[in-house]
Amino acid sequence: MQNEKYKSIKLVLLLFIASCFLLSSLNGSAQETVLKVGVSIDSVPKNLYGAWRVSSKLISTNSEGTFKENNIDLWNLSRVNNVITLDNPFSKAHASITLDEVSGGFIKFKKIGDYDNKKLTDTVELTLQKETFKGVNTLKLDTISEVDGHVLKTQWATYSIKGEKISGDNIKE
Repeated sequence: MQNEKYKSIKLVLLLFIASCFLLSSLNGSAQETVLKVGVSIDSVPKNLYGAWRVSSKLISTNSEGTFKENNIDLWNLSRVNNVITLDNPFSKAHASITLDEVSGGFIKFKKIGDYDNKKLTDTVELTLQKETFKGVNTLKLDTISEVDGHVLKTQWATYSIKGEKISGDNIKE
């Protein structure tokens, strides 16, 4: 009987040690992943900042008549410390942007805001040259239920965009 008790304790102790080792190795992997996630704001090319004349042309939509066929906007992209802001004096838009990807001249970012009691997600993918950029801007406009918060309707549009630099950069650190 005592020999069986000793074997049981030995088995439990062995399982405990194995579990600790397994959890330790999993925890180490999770830490490595956390360190690799995210886009450094310092990787954004400095020539992105400044004032841009942006022309857009509608490529596709699921909501004819909701989105303009062609548009010209002014974007002022600025950075203060670790926050990039996009201002548009024409539409009165002012929003901090979230970087999704930066790879050389390729930049993908999004901004989310409210528009006429709807949620607007604006995703921009562009390839930056010295004084110009080309890319795609995808708009998603969700109508949200005031009763329970679910999405009642989603309207979207995809635009081709071209940007021309109007003036300098705007970085304050």
